[in-house]
Amino acid sequence: MQLERRMPKRVIFDTDIGTDVDDCLALALLLASPEVQLEGVTCVYGDVELRARMVQKLLHLRGRHDLPLYLGARTTLLGLRTIYWPGHEGVGLLADDDPPLVAQATHAADYIIEAVLANPGEIHLLAVGPLTNVALALRKEPRVAGALASLVIMGGALRGPGQFHLPLTEHNIVCDPEAAHVVLASGAPITLVPLDVTTQVRMWPAGVERIAAGGTAFQLAVADQVTRYPGFVKRGWTHLHDPLAAAVLCDPSLVTLEPLVVQVETGGRLAAGATLAKTPTDEQPATAQVALHVDAARFEEWYVARVAGNEIA
Repeated sequence: MQLERRMPKRVIFDTDIGTDVDDCLALALLLASPEVQLEGVTCVYGDVELRARMVQKLLHLRGRHDLPLYLGARTTLLGLRTIYWPGHEGVGLLADDDPPLVAQATHAADYIIEAVLANPGEIHLLAVGPLTNVALALRKEPRVAGALASLVIMGGALRGPGQFHLPLTEHNIVCDPEAAHVVLASGAPITLVPLDVTTQVRMWPAGVERIAAGGTAFQLAVADQVTRYPGFVKRGWTHLHDPLAAAVLCDPSLVTLEPLVVQVETGGRLAAGATLAKTPTDEQPATAQVALHVDAARFEEWYVARVAGNEIA
């Protein structure tokens, strides 16, 4: 009996690429994975033109000139937060002789609305940056929440038993907690991949060497971006935050999910931007499926083997 071949998941990738190298590594995984079909990339937070230039450069090195890029929100949802900008974004990747940026005229939030409503139940949205673009789409058109196939978010820190070393707040949420509140309260089919699991998976020097050994311009650029990332330089390894969220779209068995009510603290003196979780009840159903455990060794090997060994035309 011939097994039925599953159609790849149609994915929109919403990213703040450049601030951490993990966005670059997540994009590499999406491009190497037959389980997903990347439909478009939306950029969020700060200098979105520079972020889009980074995406375009990586796509061109990968031989993908067909994917549309969309510029999204530069500021936070309510304009109450200062934009965090380390200043290393694009270093070592972008060059003066790169082709001009080709971005679509449609705003990223409007693209999300149009794509999701035109294809109800078919579009998976992977959000690995501050959630401003997603919140804008949901506020403008609440029907997006019910029309998404899934919304996978890298964000938050639940700090369960044994996790009290984690920060009270996670970058993607604390950069725009008001946007995160809108998204997590929207009723969308959310899978949340928090620091509780992403801090358990790492890219090591040996993995970088294996990716570079693939020898293509794309693989060499990805490896070079890792070795330049200040966190990798300082520690000798870097967390695979966003790649783990991307991997959940490809192989959900890599993590264990639990339905929880997740809320975002938008005020407070000590914990603005914190994600708070509790057991759902009939009166307050779960707002997200949350990854609380990860098979770290299996994921790390699976990730490197896939990105290092993928055939690139």
